[in-house]
Amino acid sequence: MTRPTSASGRPLGNRWLGFLLRRTGRMLVAMWVIVTVAFLVLRIAGGDPVRSALGATADESVVQARREQLGLNDPLVLQYLDYLSGLFRGDLGVSLITGRSVTELVSHRLPATLELAGIAFLAVLLVAVPVGLGIAIITQGNGRRGTEMAFTGVTAFIAAIPEYLLGVVLVIVFAITLHALPVAGRTGPASYLLPVIALSVSAAASIARIARIEALNTLKDDYVRTARSKRLPAWMIYFRHALPNMLTATLTIGGTLLAAMIAGSVLVEQVFNWPGLGTAFVGAITTKDYGIVQGLALVYAAIILVVNLLVDLVLSLLDRRTSLLETS
Repeated sequence: MTRPTSASGRPLGNRWLGFLLRRTGRMLVAMWVIVTVAFLVLRIAGGDPVRSALGATADESVVQARREQLGLNDPLVLQYLDYLSGLFRGDLGVSLITGRSVTELVSHRLPATLELAGIAFLAVLLVAVPVGLGIAIITQGNGRRGTEMAFTGVTAFIAAIPEYLLGVVLVIVFAITLHALPVAGRTGPASYLLPVIALSVSAAASIARIARIEALNTLKDDYVRTARSKRLPAWMIYFRHALPNMLTATLTIGGTLLAAMIAGSVLVEQVFNWPGLGTAFVGAITTKDYGIVQGLALVYAAIILVVNLLVDLVLSLLDRRTSLLETS
């Protein structure tokens, strides 16, 4: 049995494995850079993080004992090696104030953050892709210019609204004024509605614009014209032929937006007092608990890098042209 090969004669399986290894290697290098920068920032920024965390009135002996316990009196190189060693063991550090493990904090709060971002991302796709395809169908062939201009203007305005600002407005209207929905917490299905809306509306507007452009390009392709010449039903042309082929670029931007939504959830969680990483992150910044700030910053960076890697892998599998593998 002959193995599939590319135009250059190389087995496609080997090339895909090489692509996977290159992408994974780049992700690991980026993660190492982020880890190193996060470590150095707290050491060269000036001041004493332990004194800042414990307060100006803390006894000096307590401060020194805490520094010794955390290894902050060791040489910088030794601190860095100990820090890397801890990361390989899954140890993200400890709180400078309470001594609580950051790894334990992440294990308790990460599911809430991923749940919120995941539901919001699913809502974005379920709303934005059909809307983009529908507007493309209506406006194809330079028809209905008024509809096109209205769609473009409205989505541009919505996409520019910051998530946290929309969250504040939603709280004022639906929680404080109308008393229709919970204002904070993760207490039941109703408590998800406002934070999901706040996190997804701007992203949905951006994805809808991209989906429309991709759908318009797809509807001009030869295979769509061939399907029309065969007098296939409209629903089959749009949903069986056009929709799958417009998703590649849409998923590319969608994956990038998912990473941005995870990062943007920090402020949304704060608005709705959501028990995720975002509220812990903001709280640690407020109390100057740099141990938690450093650990959670690495977690957010790792999530974003992994999401971007997964997007690249999915697209490499969907792209049958193999040009992605050639240029990586």
